[in-house]
Amino acid sequence: MKVRTIRQKLVLPGTPREVYDALMTTKGHRGFSGAEARISARVGGNFMAWGGYIHGTNLKLVPGRTIVQSWVPSEASWPKGHLSKVRFELAPSPRGTRVTFTHSGVPVEHAGHLSKGWKQSYWTPMRKYLSG
Repeated sequence: MKVRTIRQKLVLPGTPREVYDALMTTKGHRGFSGAEARISARVGGNFMAWGGYIHGTNLKLVPGRTIVQSWVPSEASWPKGHLSKVRFELAPSPRGTRVTFTHSGVPVEHAGHLSKGWKQSYWTPMRKYLSG
């Protein structure tokens, strides 16, 4: 199977801890996404987001700095048993928080729509949520 890596860099409003909490708390994730989510805040804990569309496990967590998760969408065309990996690196920036995002192990046929999906389903609503 051919895989790709999605890399995105952006700045979000708010502190690194506020961005981290939006991603890593059930309340925060529901707040920006408007969808059902259950987020464990511990390494080895599981998460579910976007009403069950996404699920995975927390691999590394450094509050306010780093999130690494296994990540699987509930798509019939996603290879059964295949885990991709997402990594969020957060750092203070004069305008808020600099996010360096990497999604590795993405099957090539999913890379295009997932790259757009991160922008539309995460960065845009998070920007609005963190600005409010």
